[in-house]
Amino acid sequence: MSTTTAAAGEKKRVSRREILVLAALSVGYLLLSYLLVGFKTDQLFLIGLANALYFATPITRKFITGFSIFIVFWVLYDYMKAFPNFWFNAVHIEDLYNAEKAVFGLRDGGVILTPNEYWQLHSYTFLDVLSGIFYLSWVPVPLAFAGFLFFWNRQQFIYFSLTFLLVNLLGFVVYYLYPAAPPWYVQLHGFEFIASTPGNTAGLVRFDEFFGITVFHSLYAKGSNVFAAMPSLHSAYPLIVLYYALKNKLDIVAKVLFTIITVGIWFAAVYTSHHYVLDVLAGIICAACGILLFNWLVARKGAVSRAIGQFVAAIR
Repeated sequence: MSTTTAAAGEKKRVSRREILVLAALSVGYLLLSYLLVGFKTDQLFLIGLANALYFATPITRKFITGFSIFIVFWVLYDYMKAFPNFWFNAVHIEDLYNAEKAVFGLRDGGVILTPNEYWQLHSYTFLDVLSGIFYLSWVPVPLAFAGFLFFWNRQQFIYFSLTFLLVNLLGFVVYYLYPAAPPWYVQLHGFEFIASTPGNTAGLVRFDEFFGITVFHSLYAKGSNVFAAMPSLHSAYPLIVLYYALKNKLDIVAKVLFTIITVGIWFAAVYTSHHYVLDVLAGIICAACGILLFNWLVARKGAVSRAIGQFVAAIR
């Protein structure tokens, strides 16, 4: 196992320049956020946490510097609210639904259904709970895995984090090139485009109802865009984790666990009517492309590779 520790005599004080840069970034983020998406308490929490970790200790400073990659992802995701993808391209609703039915349609009671429609008619409490558990893991698992890599191997931590960001950027590009409605939208609204449609828990409402909570209702009320179902980045994230677990030769328990989580999220995405099978496949392709592209950039030994190397050195 590779470990990284703070070097002897490591700088413990934050310079005046660092203080000014962090203050400028914090104020700039709050002002820009106010202009684009309005003020939210989440923004203050993010700024407070980032500043606290940066000024606390040398190790937390390196930790939040590395995790700034995930902060960039979150900020970009949040700002998508200010620029809905349906402003730029027509939303695909009926054509995507028909393609799903043509490729993956299931015969049930003499009619052809999409897999989402089939599971809507044949839901089970066990699968409701299991799907909810899998779907709740899509953020904690990558973040926890990144935290593990930070203390286990700083280079692999940066590689994983940048791959995660790159896959998201590729996914965001597709969101704007191919706006797509999720299956639950068709179930509720048919094929008519309604721009003001709010987020919806879809099949995950059964998880909330079973436990008498509103966890998914709260999560989907904060969604950036209803019409961003293709590709399913929920399906891409666990695949990135699994790839780096295999790449770093983690033990069999970790590999099996991440494999189960990956397949479980793929199933839950379809079972709960949040994504078509086509969306899931697109998410898998997006993850594969991001991984291959990142590996290619690192292998080229060019400006990007050198910049990544400098980033790694900064948090060792």
